[in-house]
Amino acid sequence: MNSLRARKKAATRQRIADLATVLFLQRGFDNVTISEIAEAAEVSKVTIFNYFPRKEDIFFDRAPQAEQLLTTAIRDRTPDQSPLRALRRLLLDLAEQHHPLGGFRENYAHFWRTVQDSPALRSRAREALEELEAHLAALLAEHSDDPHPRLTAALALAAYRSVYVTSLARILTGDNAADVTRDHIAAVDRAFDVLENGLR
Repeated sequence: MNSLRARKKAATRQRIADLATVLFLQRGFDNVTISEIAEAAEVSKVTIFNYFPRKEDIFFDRAPQAEQLLTTAIRDRTPDQSPLRALRRLLLDLAEQHHPLGGFRENYAHFWRTVQDSPALRSRAREALEELEAHLAALLAEHSDDPHPRLTAALALAAYRSVYVTSLARILTGDNAADVTRDHIAAVDRAFDVLENGLR
């Protein structure tokens, strides 16, 4: 029963996010109201806020998945794999899979242009990165012997952000996703080579 209830809740959450994203991409994030999202999803505004604390969190509905991927990568790594090596592998896998959380397709450009056009979404994206950094630091503190988990987390995500922003800029100017992905993977490897050598 609990499993069925959990699946129904997950389906409702996904339906709200999917319908809202269509509206956001069509009309711009700031031009869509919670009432309009509720009407499209055939739920109440209260129901929406039960799933998403803020309107911005509907747009960035994959944030919990990002935290879970980080958790799995660090917690379940093999004994001979360092946290940075596990993080590198995760980021490379996401790129190779063209995953929305770390990969590139031409049609992702519309999503990021919507972010660029909304101060609220840009602000929430910065907050989300800070939350990921704190989450990674906590994971390193719990599941590794890293003496400086906050510093490692900050440096790792800053390095990755630099690479990702460069790759994203190419997608936004119309570069081929396959070319961007190839160069992005090479850049992630270079960045983590620098990190691992510097933090050793």
